[in-house]
Amino acid sequence: MIEVAWASRRARPRGLSDARVRRAAELALAHGGRAGAGLSIVFVDDAELATMHGEWLDDPTRTDVITFDLGDGDPVGELYVSTERARDVAARRELDLVREHLLYVVHGALHLCGHDDHEPRERARMRRAELAVLARLERTPRK
Repeated sequence: MIEVAWASRRARPRGLSDARVRRAAELALAHGGRAGAGLSIVFVDDAELATMHGEWLDDPTRTDVITFDLGDGDPVGELYVSTERARDVAARRELDLVREHLLYVVHGALHLCGHDDHEPRERARMRRAELAVLARLERTPRK
């Protein structure tokens, strides 16, 4: 089961349903070899995510998504996504806000599947996986 919660003070973008968020996560997990895994996704604001980033990763700067791998149990992990970061990046780059949120969900779920983005080669592999999942998601009817 994939759970979605909105803890951010900023409202979710129009057109982004919990069902769409769940579908993005399902597709990413399947792409990464963890189909059917449970996951908890929480949308938070920048301040909360920066606090978590500092507490758990010793880096108090803003970030877009943090993934916690909980092992092979159910759920397999937790994703925390910054709604403010998505808004800022989408506005600055003139991107679709819903797609930016979904990209962060896909990115976080792929981390749970072993994808990484610290080295150039790993980052290229992650980007290819993100694009493949998002392309598949685009072909999925919206709920």
